Amino acid sequence: MPTLKPGTIMPTPEEDAEILAGVVNDPDSRPLTDEEWRDVLPYARIGLKVPVTMRLDADIASYFRASGRGWQTRINEILREWVGAHELVEHR
Repeated sequence: MPTLKPGTIMPTPEEDAEILAGVVNDPDSRPLTDEEWRDVLPYARIGLKVPVTMRLDADIASYFRASGRGWQTRINEILREWVGAHELVEHR
């Protein structure tokens, strides 16, 4: 299981059972089967972050750090947006 952010509140087993019962009783919703989860897992971004070491110019690092908690997440979002807008070109 991935490491959760501080302050994350997990449901108790009782609450989890109540949530599942609500899903089962909702005609517009249904829980995924184990097979369906296996199919979508490669596309899920939950817990798939990997630690990396990278060098940034000092002014760039200072800018993002000054924006407060979540600065690395904001860099990740900016990079994700850039990747979505650019075709991958292999460099050799």
